[in-house]
Formats: sequence, C-alpha cells, structure tokens
Amino acid sequence: MVQRYKEPVERPKRFYKLVEVAEAGDGFAVRLDGREVRTPGGAPMRLPTRALAQLIAAEWEAQGEFVLMAEMHATRLANTALDSIPAAREATAQSVADYGGSDLTCYFAEGPQGLVERQEAAWGPAVERVEREFACAFVRASGIVHQAQPEATLARLKAEALALDDFRLAGVAFGVSLFGSAVLAFSLARGWLTGEQAFGLSRLDEAWQEEQWGVDAEAAERTARLAEEAQMLERWFRALG
Repeated sequence: MVQRYKEPVERPKRFYKLVEVAEAGDGFAVRLDGREVRTPGGAPMRLPTRALAQLIAAEWEAQGEFVLMAEMHATRLANTALDSIPAAREATAQSVADYGGSDLTCYFAEGPQGLVERQEAAWGPAVERVEREFACAFVRASGIVHQAQPEATLARLKAEALALDDFRLAGVAFGVSLFGSAVLAFSLARGWLTGEQAFGLSRLDEAWQEEQWGVDAEAAERTARLAEEAQMLERWFRALG
C-alpha cells in the first residue's frame, strides 16, 4: 500500500541549477547539474519513458529556494515504484483487492433521494465498465453496513493488479488510497476516466453536503490538495503510455 508522505520539519535548500532528462541504460534519468537523481534507497531513478522523466524533471525545476518533497507527487511515486514495489508486489496487489472489497462506488446512500440518484447516475457506469472489462461482478449495497464482494471478483482485481508493471502498480495502489476505490483507480489507469472525473466521483457525498451546508475553508484546502494529486496521477499514467 502506498503511504502518504509527511514532509520533514527541516526543508533542504535547493542545491542545483540545471535540471535535464537524459537516456540512461535502458531508460531515462533526471539529472541535477549533471548528477542523476537517486531514490531514498540509493538506487538510480531510472524511468521507463522519456515522458515520465520529463514529468518528474518538471517537479524538480519548479522548486524554489527550498526543495518541498510534499509537493513533488510524481517524484515520490517513482521512489515507491523503484524502492518498495518490487519486493512487495503480492502485498500491494492484495491491498488493491482489499479496497475493492469495500469499494466506495458500491455503497449507495439510503437517502436523500437526490443523492441516491446522483450516485446511481455517476457510479453505475464506472462500476459497469470495470465489470464488463474485467469479467467480474460487484454487489451494490445501501447504507454503511459492510457487504462482502464475491471472492472471484477480489481475485480478479488482484490478478489485474499483479499483471501491471511496477510503475503502473504503484500508480493504482496510490489511486485506491486516494479515491477509496479500486473501480476508480483502475478506471483512471485504463484511461476510462480523467483524474478530475475520478476524484469527483470519489467525493460525491462531500460535494452533496457542501451544496447543502456550504464549504468549510479547511476542507476546501484539503480537497484542492487531493485534486492536485489526482491530476498528477492522470499525467503519470499518460506518461507511461
């Protein structure tokens, strides 16, 4: 499972001027003043596509006086793909399936009717697309009482996750945590939804409440931050091709 990054109290100052992308081995590297970026585990950050390297290079280029890793979402996800995923593919795929076992898009409100109708109209097509493409079936529920999903469906989700390369698996694992939904994470990875669409579907309930009672400033700030991560995730999958 992808863990959220907590920015350290000490913020390192920017120590480089030139950021560039170059071919390296069988992939691409991001170089800072000619030196390759490395992961926290000490491995060279070798990316599978030039587009992904350029996405990460843009984050390093955008840094100001300090290097704020909390704002470098693609860089952190690449670190996960290289340092953590290879040794934990089975556990990561299982965590994706576990999210599917209590998938947000399968839990409809008991009311009010307007919210239920909105959920059915928005979530229904997303769930049906995954069911059709993955040849599986989800059980829909009303209310918050847990409804177990078929074992065959969970096995299918895990198999689909294991079939991904380390970079795509890291992205899907990040997505299930961000959205609370394997349906939405896979839909974004497959290009069936944009990052904005997937994030919007993940917070239908919150959006409904905001329409009724207004928007809290602190909640709005959190929503904007998570929306930015969802948009990065769309760029991540697109860069992988």
